[in-house]
Formats: sequence, structure tokens, C-alpha cells
Amino acid sequence: MAYVLRLAGLAVLATATMPLSASVAQVLMQRDVSLHMALTIAETAVAECAKNGNNVSVAVVDRAGRLRVFLQGDKAAPHNIELAQRKAYTARTFGRTSAEWAERTGPNSELAGQRQLAHVIPLRGGVPIKVGNETIGGVGVSGSSSGGDEACAMAGVAKVADQLKQ
Repeated sequence: MAYVLRLAGLAVLATATMPLSASVAQVLMQRDVSLHMALTIAETAVAECAKNGNNVSVAVVDRAGRLRVFLQGDKAAPHNIELAQRKAYTARTFGRTSAEWAERTGPNSELAGQRQLAHVIPLRGGVPIKVGNETIGGVGVSGSSSGGDEACAMAGVAKVADQLKQ
């Protein structure tokens, strides 16, 4: 009998010390930028900038900030590759345009240290891709004027707006 009580006590102790998280584990369901959506955004941004004679590079990143699609115009400058990717990453990471983030992190801001993070850049031309308030990606354009880059990125996101409804 003592053996049975001792065994029951050990079973209770083992159950009590089991991590709670294991009993409430669940699969996360997350929205993300599909390949087709990323390609549509990038192609639209390139076409929009081409209307004004600009050869641009366009990068689209997913919710994790990973490059999903990259397009470079036929005569786009080589440095635009990096700039477009960093603008897209900045917009994704902070959930706002790279221009808004640049304003928030200016030299006298308490957030100025964010500019030291890898892969971000305080230049206009990065736009977040959102479903409601949830940022699921970002698009960055480089090779036009700073206002033109942002307008082309916004045109790309606007093209898939019907897919971004909640």
C-alpha cells in the first residue's frame, strides 16, 4: 500500500512540475505576403515609375523581413538594389513608411539609436504592406526621386488592396 501511495505522489508531482505551456501549445496562423502578391506589387511599382521615365529597383519583403521578390529596371543603378531592400525592410520592421520612421528617429529623438540597427535606412520609398493594423510585409523602391519612390511603392500596394481586406 505504501508503494502505491508513493507512486501516486510521484505521479502528482510529475504532473505539477510539467510546463504549463506544453498543455496549451497551439499552432500559430499568420498572414503573409504570397509570391503572387509580391510579384504584383513589384511589377506595378516598376510600371508606375516607368511612366515617368524612371528606372527603379523594387524589393518586396515578407512578414519576417525576408526578401520575397526583387525586380531591377533595365537601366537602374547598382546601388538601388541595396537601397530598395533596406527601405522595404525598414517599412516592414517598424510598420510605417520609411519616411515616417526617418522623421521619428531624427538626431534629437530618443529613438535615434534605432538608426544603428542593421538593414534599416532613413530614406523615403519604403511602404508597409498591412492587413488592418497587422504589418505582413514591406515594399521598397529606389531610383526615382524620394517622393516618386514612395508613390510607386504605394501604387504597388494599392494594386493588391482587395487582397489586404480583413
